[in-house]
Amino acid sequence: MSLEQQLMQRAHNACELCQSKEQLEVYQVPPREEKTVDHSVLVCQICYEQLNDTEKVDANHWRCLNDSMWSETPAVKVVAYRMLHHLKNEGWPQDLLEMMYLEDETLAWAKETLSSENNTKSLIHKDSNGAVLEAGDSVTLIKDLPVKGSSMVAKRGTAVRRISLVHDNAEHIEGKVDGQQIVILTKFVKKL
Repeated sequence: MSLEQQLMQRAHNACELCQSKEQLEVYQVPPREEKTVDHSVLVCQICYEQLNDTEKVDANHWRCLNDSMWSETPAVKVVAYRMLHHLKNEGWPQDLLEMMYLEDETLAWAKETLSSENNTKSLIHKDSNGAVLEAGDSVTLIKDLPVKGSSMVAKRGTAVRRISLVHDNAEHIEGKVDGQQIVILTKFVKKL
């Protein structure tokens, strides 16, 4: 039986990450070079493309990891851990990472390629006073801010709880004000 057939059987003919049944292919989990069932994952075209090019990552697509992170297959857990780690500034992936459990050997494999990624992706979000902001922090607005595309004005002194960081722009964060998710410039907030 070929590698692809073995993976199809293990994955029940669906992407092991998002459960799509369209355009499935084999993803070799780096840095493993042996093409074996244990070092590969069956993924759809969308997952494959985003795993190979981090510029194309769509955070909402990866909400599927909420389910696949519980897989019994170590290679699937490694890929889920790495993608959640990559997206942790979004807020929700950090919560999943805190719940996730990996055996020591699997965790070591998952972390093998993370150190090089961390060195290249070190955007630091800072508030108006230079304090470092992290996903899940609470901030207060230091200025009245009109919300684009709305008649709403976010008032000075409003507390924004459990912010998420915009992963490709150190000057933007996201948070809910009066139940509406908005993007806020970091220069207009103070960390609580």
